[in-house]
Amino acid sequence: MTSAVSTRSLSFVALFAALMAVFGLIPKVDLPFGVPITIQSLGVMLAGCLLGPRRGFQALLLFLLAVALGLPLLSGGRGGLGAFMAPSAGFLPGWAFGALATGLAMRVLPGSGPRGMAVRAFLASVIGGIGVVYLFGVLGLAWLAHMTVGQAFVACMAFIPGDAIKCVVCAMIVHTVARGMPDWDFDAPR
Repeated sequence: MTSAVSTRSLSFVALFAALMAVFGLIPKVDLPFGVPITIQSLGVMLAGCLLGPRRGFQALLLFLLAVALGLPLLSGGRGGLGAFMAPSAGFLPGWAFGALATGLAMRVLPGSGPRGMAVRAFLASVIGGIGVVYLFGVLGLAWLAHMTVGQAFVACMAFIPGDAIKCVVCAMIVHTVARGMPDWDFDAPR
């Protein structure tokens, strides 16, 4: 049983790392301050909501390891260690910790049934997928783009409308999973 569980966990981690890579195929929208708009933050939200904190974190670490090794998995075909020195570099570790925080929030927020799970997913995505990811992203942008934290924070506000939409999309996907796969255990330690 333990082997089947660990194989299943490994499969989910690899699947969500691959999902992040697929989301990287969608073209990015470059902003003047060096941080692009991508769909990959939706993958962070989904990993935390559907895999839980541990496996969501592991999936994003696996993805970031592949990027660091040079695979062009970030939007726009970026990869390699140079991606970790660009103005957007703070967002990259923020993705892993954002998935962790999203998964933890999914565990503690109230709500059951498909609608309750959708509300939990939306709130968890706001907490982890926006709050935690932006914390890392703002600090990284301030450091690497030689901005004040306030300037970096204001610059990152350009992402809020799109990321709010991604939170809604994540909630809709979680709602669909909760309806279509009622045995999916969102609360189990993963």
